Amino acid sequence: MKNNLFLRRSGHLLAFVILLGFFGACTDHEAPEPPTPAEHILASENLAIPGVFSLPPNQPGYERVATYYAVGVQKYKAQEKAGTNPVQYEWVFVAPEADLFDTSNAKIGTHYAGPTWKISGTGHMIMGQAFSPAKTFSNDPNSIDWLLLSNKAGQDPTGIFQGVGYIFRIATTGGRAPAAPPADLTSTADVPYTAVYRFVKQIL
Repeated sequence: MKNNLFLRRSGHLLAFVILLGFFGACTDHEAPEPPTPAEHILASENLAIPGVFSLPPNQPGYERVATYYAVGVQKYKAQEKAGTNPVQYEWVFVAPEADLFDTSNAKIGTHYAGPTWKISGTGHMIMGQAFSPAKTFSNDPNSIDWLLLSNKAGQDPTGIFQGVGYIFRIATTGGRAPAAPPADLTSTADVPYTAVYRFVKQIL
């Protein structure tokens, strides 16, 4: 009797160990790889573009010449908040600082103050400027706005960007200034962000 009881208990224990191993095998797997730049660009093709980004009527239409995925930071610094006594501080935007990736997942250039986009080793470059009033769209309160820019007056785009008149910033994540105000006038913040940039020219 004792032997039978021992065997039954041993059997139950063995079954429990096997079951535990089964569940461990089901849950012990590697986390999925994050999407590649190419996958981010592909996903952005399915996004609806807001009406505020509509381009001027042009019978021949428009042509997109490049699409890049950006990974970097939006840089902020402190400034005195007007009309505060005692003095309080607020964040003011300084510039972007990001790497640009193409649909082959290759790092091909940089995005920096200006705002400027430059392809490494080629001299291909374009600068943008905001419309007045600005053409923006908020898709996520925790991320910087989508944005439509024109090429900067007096700065002719070069290389692949020749003829580009419009720059779309869409599919943004992160990048907003910190919610907490700066501690003092020397405070700075680099806030991680990503975005997809589209470069579009008018067909003549």
